[in-house]
Amino acid sequence: MTTLLRRSLAVLAAGLVLAVAPAAAQSAPDSESAQQHSNAQQSSHGGEGDHAEEENTGNPGAVSHSADGNYLNFEPFGIVELPRLFLTNTAGGGIGFEAFGSSKAALKSGEYTLAHPDSAGASLTDTQVQDALASSHHDYLYFTMQKAGAGSILVDFSITRHLVAVFATALLLVILALGVARRYKRGLGREEAPRGTWQNMVEVMIVFMRDEVAKPALGRHYKSYLPYLLTVFFFILIGNLLGLLPWGITATSNIMVTGTLALFTFLITQFSGTAEYWKHTLNPPGVPWFVKPFLVPAEIIGLFTKPLALAFRLFGNMMSGHIVLISMIGLIFIFTAQFGVGIGTGSIIVSVPLTIFMYGIKLAVSFIQAYIFVILSALFIGLAIEEHEDQHDEVDETEAVEAGSRPHDDIDGFMDRSEHFGPQGKRMVSGDGETAPAGQTAISQPAG
Repeated sequence: MTTLLRRSLAVLAAGLVLAVAPAAAQSAPDSESAQQHSNAQQSSHGGEGDHAEEENTGNPGAVSHSADGNYLNFEPFGIVELPRLFLTNTAGGGIGFEAFGSSKAALKSGEYTLAHPDSAGASLTDTQVQDALASSHHDYLYFTMQKAGAGSILVDFSITRHLVAVFATALLLVILALGVARRYKRGLGREEAPRGTWQNMVEVMIVFMRDEVAKPALGRHYKSYLPYLLTVFFFILIGNLLGLLPWGITATSNIMVTGTLALFTFLITQFSGTAEYWKHTLNPPGVPWFVKPFLVPAEIIGLFTKPLALAFRLFGNMMSGHIVLISMIGLIFIFTAQFGVGIGTGSIIVSVPLTIFMYGIKLAVSFIQAYIFVILSALFIGLAIEEHEDQHDEVDETEAVEAGSRPHDDIDGFMDRSEHFGPQGKRMVSGDGETAPAGQTAISQPAG
């Protein structure tokens, strides 16, 4: 067992370095690339080469590992570019659709050029575009694509790396759900104990989400919302864990992904809201009339801040975790570039253990953030469908009468048959054999 643990840790450390080292290396200074950009800027902008170099390198550095883009990064083996799909406004005022196999193919066609995201749409010169295409770091991938000449891009339908991650996460979720469901259909887990580590692990998480999240937050309505909560939980969990694999992509580090998940929770919450929920939101009872003009807007704003908190919390934790990991491993490359190979090699002693430690924290955060998103979603939905005590008692009493019993029959029967009160219709007997006074139990009598 110890040997297996050591090998697992070694593989984990190696995979971690492979996963984040390319991005960290890209964020380190590169003298050859900087010189190329400096020469290009000096030839086109004279003495403003330093400023232009900073603007037009394009590469976002450490953030590129978590940022979206039209490529899959498998460095040091290479980069796979994704197709580019554009809905365009042509020079004649018509609508067109153009597709290219990659960003490089679109640039080489001559119909598109590059612009820096921070330059208000100003295009790069032809020399700068050629330098970006020739860059060993594929700098053209980090610029904004736009039409060269007349016309414009109306909608960019290009496939991005986060979209690929979303599809991969959804596919893995479907495989997981169908695989577990097939086992239960065969009776494994229903007629006999679950088999295998995989089914046992999934069942533990499902039962935990049902008993510790759905039931306490949603009450007797939990079955209606449990499928959604389980789907969101496993989708977020799988998406978080995919980003921890070598060359992995974390879809949940994209605010559009987390925002969409939060939007689902928001819509389910509002459409599930009872009349009492909207009454308490738009016209809070028991509140003085002069307070309502301040309280009602706050309640309405709260309807939107709750899903926003869900989206930004998940996005911020996933994005920051990756930046911390890349920054720590990137210290090796930064120290090497600034102080030489000796100092850079020495920094490995501190940088790698810290990175592995943070990797373990990141693994725990992947589970915690999935749990937090789901439990808050369940709480928000539960508040919207919450029944007041008088309504709940009315419903329970009506159901009990329709079933042919009084509402408190079960409690009365329990009290009559309990060891504290004895059988129904009989008085308790004290320890000395005498009948206990009315209203007094044998437990309260002194021994013998």
